[in-house]
Amino acid sequence: METQHENAMIGWLKQRIQGLRTTLRIMRYNTVGYIGFLAIVAIVLLSYIGPYFIELDTDTKIDKIYNTPSSEFWLGTDHQGRDIFSQIVHGGKDVIAVGLAAGLISTIIGVTFGTLSGFIGGWTDTIIVAITDFVLTIPRFPLLVVLAAILTFDSNIYLGVILGLLNWPSLLRAVRSQALSLKQRDFIAAARALDLGTAHIVFREIIPNMMSYIIISFTLAMTGAIYALVGLVLLGLAPFSGTNWGIMLSLAWTRGAIFFKDSIWYIMSPVVAIAILQLALITMNRSMELIFNPRLRTEA
Repeated sequence: METQHENAMIGWLKQRIQGLRTTLRIMRYNTVGYIGFLAIVAIVLLSYIGPYFIELDTDTKIDKIYNTPSSEFWLGTDHQGRDIFSQIVHGGKDVIAVGLAAGLISTIIGVTFGTLSGFIGGWTDTIIVAITDFVLTIPRFPLLVVLAAILTFDSNIYLGVILGLLNWPSLLRAVRSQALSLKQRDFIAAARALDLGTAHIVFREIIPNMMSYIIISFTLAMTGAIYALVGLVLLGLAPFSGTNWGIMLSLAWTRGAIFFKDSIWYIMSPVVAIAILQLALITMNRSMELIFNPRLRTEA
């Protein structure tokens, strides 16, 4: 019995490895998208594994304030003489976590209820669309400012959840439109004739046919959440515990870094880090589309 179980596990592992190889091979069809994917992997590894090898510099060094890049300080130093590169390494985790949490929540809500609204129709569609239209009229960033005055954003993940709960209406309406079109297709009529049930049709038939659009929407939701996080931190409305790229920008602003000659490295390092993350997410979509839309592979 143990041998059969081990063989089954080995077979399952081989299938997963083969599937991963196939996915990576498909992603390589688009060079720009594959480079974006590799950049995302590098940023995630640097942000989540890098801190175990690179200690965060917290020591104030008056004689090394705003040093330019050197072999000792790869990206120079900040207003207290602390290593900027160590702050970049330790500052990416929260930014990625907030973007991921917000993207997942907004995508799950938008895709699930948008598909149900378009497929079921009737009073279900009316109620969902009415709620969506109401949420769409609420200005998100001013609402976040008001919530920050009432609530305590004591966790970046909590902030990501709030951002996700406010960022789904546009995706829901777009998904609903696609669901209205897809439910007229022959394969949906066949599924209905076989009485496969609403859950099966929605999650096994309709949503898989929208995956390329869903992935793009997910990455765009991530980028929007990251910008919102940085904006809130810059305004002093988000958590200031620990360190992240937004906090680095806020401190650079409040400590008057712009008035010092060699502070450009301190100001631009988090800006470039955020820009690279955003660019990598956007360009990675090119390769992700190839995975879920086989027709694009013949054109790649």
